[in-house]
This record gives sequence, C-alpha cells and structure tokens, in this order.
Amino acid sequence: MTDFGKPLTVHDVPDPEAGGGEVLVEVLATCVLPYSAEIFSGERRYPLEPPVVPGVGGIGRIARIGPDATKLRVGDLVWCDATVRARDDALTPDITLQGWSSRGEGGARLARYLHDGPFAELMRVPTENVYPLPAAAAADPARWSSMTVYAVPYGGLLAGGLEAGETVLISGATGNFGSSAVAIALAMGAGRVVAPGRNRSVLDLLADRFGPRLCPVELSGDEETDRLAMTTAADGPIDLVLDLLPPQAPSSATRAAAMTVREYGRVVLMGGVGMLGGPDLALPYPWIMRNSVTVRGQWMFSRTANVGLIRLIASGTLDLTRDHLTRFDLDEVNDAIAHAATHGGPFDRTILTPNP
Repeated sequence: MTDFGKPLTVHDVPDPEAGGGEVLVEVLATCVLPYSAEIFSGERRYPLEPPVVPGVGGIGRIARIGPDATKLRVGDLVWCDATVRARDDALTPDITLQGWSSRGEGGARLARYLHDGPFAELMRVPTENVYPLPAAAAADPARWSSMTVYAVPYGGLLAGGLEAGETVLISGATGNFGSSAVAIALAMGAGRVVAPGRNRSVLDLLADRFGPRLCPVELSGDEETDRLAMTTAADGPIDLVLDLLPPQAPSSATRAAAMTVREYGRVVLMGGVGMLGGPDLALPYPWIMRNSVTVRGQWMFSRTANVGLIRLIASGTLDLTRDHLTRFDLDEVNDAIAHAATHGGPFDRTILTPNP
C-alpha cells in the first residue's frame, strides 16, 4: 500500500532479512478481513504508516530461522500471530498488529520496525509469534488461515473466563467475527449461546448450524425491548457478554446487550463501537456497582491463546470444514479486498494465497 485511498500495487522488493529473535516465513495463505477496504481507504483511521505491505496474520512455512530458535526448523508449517509485543516491558508491553495497526506511540515505533504483513511472498516475524501446526494442516493451509478471525473472539472468551455449561451472549453474533464467536463459545463448552441480530436469515442459519444450544434473538432497535428479548431468550442467567459490534453500530446496542448479564457476571468489550464518534457507552455506575458486574476491555488475545485455538481446530472441536473459502492469488489482491467487502457474512472467508 503506497497511500490511503489508492489501490494496492504488487511489485518486487528486496527479501526481508531475519535477525536474532526473528524468523523468515514463506506465506501460504492469509485471511482478508471484510473491513480491509475501510482500512486502506482511510475510513477507519487506523495508525498504519504507508508505504507498507499490509495484512494481518497467516499460515506459512519457515524459510529461515534466527540463531536463538531452539525448536523451530526450516520447512515447519506455522501460524503467524500478528499481535507483536515489545520485549522491554513484561507488565505493560507496547503492542502492534504487524501490517495492520498499533497502540500508542510505543506501538507505532514497534510497527516502524516490524512494518510489513502477510500480503507478500515472504514475511519477517518475531520468533515467539510463530506456532507450529499439526501435519494435517498442510492439506489445506488456506482453511487454517481463518484463525485470524477465530482468534479474536477466542481471546475475548478466555478473558471473560468462560466455563463449560455457562450461558454467553454474543453481541454482534450475525457478523463475521460474531458468528465465529458463537462457534468458539460452543466449542469451549458453553451450555447456551444467545445470538442477537437484525438479520433474520443469518439468525436462522446460526440456529440450523448449531441446534438447540443456540438462542437467536431478532432485534428491534429499541433498547429496552431488545434487552428484555435477549434476557427472555436466555431462559436463565446470562453469565458472560462478549461485544464484537463494529464501529458503525450504536452504543445503545452494546449497552442493551451488556445489561443483560447477571449479578456477578462479566462483560468483555472487543468491538469497535465509538471508534468513529457518537455517544459514549454510558453504562450506569450504580448498576455496575450494585450488581458486582465486571466490565473489561480486551484487545486481541494472549500468546497462549494461539496454542489453545490450534488444539481446538486439530481435535475437530472447532470445525472449519463448513467455512466457505474464496481464494485469490497475490496479483489479484485488489479483487480479494473488494470481494471481502461484499462477503462479510458468517463463516465466509476471503483468502489471499501469495505462494499457492
């Protein structure tokens, strides 16, 4: 990407060099997120500094390892986690999403060094950000690249402490990330998942796919009406609410969902509400305090979450075979971005394959 608002261009650049603490990965597949066009146009105002090779996470084979790698080997098939953390502060490390975004000035400095993402044939990645995959993943690396989507809600559910048998409400359940959260929650053993949304056909799709543990709720847009409908659908206490609504959603929708949680319940905020302006979330102080509700934000996920997610997929507990994949070669990158923008529904993945 040379500048915001311009099509991406594909051209040759020097191969990246992997130093100490880094590996060089041959990128096989990376998931193009539905809102990618909003990033590259500048609409979402992400702190991405062009020129840059963009993208976020992917599957590849290790082409070169640094001198400090002790278990990785050239040729290993790996998942590359884009969540890069600075190494000089264990308590509050600066974070960048390699090739995608960053947090604060420290994250921006880190991004200027680990600048380029997976829309390339080769990518330089910190050693601790690559995770070996089981041999079976080699049959279809593109399918495994949807970990980019699944890892986000998995991190949120882990942050919320989801336990087997609990009831969880996914705010934004009909979207690309939200529908993935439904699948993840059920794979983790949720007893019931409440799935609110306005798209009846998507709610029916989720109900057909996941059966009686899925409780769809068609929203009206009225905050009080929707809160009652979600609470009623749960048919019991809601232990955890995970919000994944996009920036365009009103804060009232997040608030309505959050305030369904039971006394001593947990609310995890991972969406984009408020990023483009608009009213604040404004959760009532007395309600939080008197009901001993825990509200926390969660950006991305912990390193150990990558290992857990790989295990869920490898065991078949999280089934990726029903995801719909559309694949594009690297020189079709702008077609891939356009396709992703119009195919952001549940379990619809747009995949870029730099080394098919």
